[in-house]
Amino acid sequence: MMMTNHVLAPAGLLLPHTLLESNAFATLAAFVAINTVMYVALAVAKTLPKVYVTDWIRRNNERAEPRGIDPGAADSGPR
Repeated sequence: MMMTNHVLAPAGLLLPHTLLESNAFATLAAFVAINTVMYVALAVAKTLPKVYVTDWIRRNNERAEPRGIDPGAADSGPR
């Protein structure tokens, strides 16, 4: 059986406790948090399908019905 010894390290072992409580460190932590949230939002938005506003809003210069050779065609042509 392997025996392991757990050593308790004091708080602030890597950085001094005064640095962790400073305003500069809090500002840096807030910037990193906001940057992370923005990066995740952009990554999620990139994976979603593209939304075309023109599909939802009809402009004045578009015809209500297609006027091609085949009047029964649903698509009025390439975009």
